[in-house]
Amino acid sequence: MSIEKQHLLVVGLGNPGPEYSGTRHNIGWAVVDRFAGRHGISLSRRRWRSLMGSGVVSGRPVWLLQPQTFMNLSGRAVREAVRDLEVEPASNLWVVHDELDLPFCRMKIRLSGSAAGNNGIRSIMGALGSDAFVRFRVGVGKPPAAGSRAGVDHVLGRFSKRDAASVAAVVDGVAAALDTAVSLGLERAMDLYNRAGALGCEEPA
Repeated sequence: MSIEKQHLLVVGLGNPGPEYSGTRHNIGWAVVDRFAGRHGISLSRRRWRSLMGSGVVSGRPVWLLQPQTFMNLSGRAVREAVRDLEVEPASNLWVVHDELDLPFCRMKIRLSGSAAGNNGIRSIMGALGSDAFVRFRVGVGKPPAAGSRAGVDHVLGRFSKRDAASVAAVVDGVAAALDTAVSLGLERAMDLYNRAGALGCEEPA
């Protein structure tokens, strides 16, 4: 089957509920919302323990998911969707998520690797039995304080006033990277977006 005919599954990670809206952990959801809006896709249906929608982007059938399982159980939703759509995860499962190891205003597309502390990615790896799926890692920076809960508090917190002004640029930029990856391929998107300044906002000093 040609790549143009293969189903592409794009998953934005986050937590359901108004208390999590706008948090760093939900930036994956925000990107998928923006990408859906760019292509007139409604994320209003419920399937695979998720809010979901589908459409055609650059001639390719695309399915968008926002799991409603909470971040730590994201793998349950993803596994069901991968099974029913017969998606090959190594090339056709793309997961958008927050990344502590990247500074705010940076993103990096990665084809496999460790969970790097992200429990949503860890859950997907466990559910699929593999780390071979594409990640759009969106930098949210490291917490300012040390401690066992510092990372959790950081990702469940909202952006600072300084960073909040740039969140829209980050979300727009990552959505544009998804568009590039769909239309021109992952390698081209990596060339363009796996570098400083690609999202159009200034990284914190």
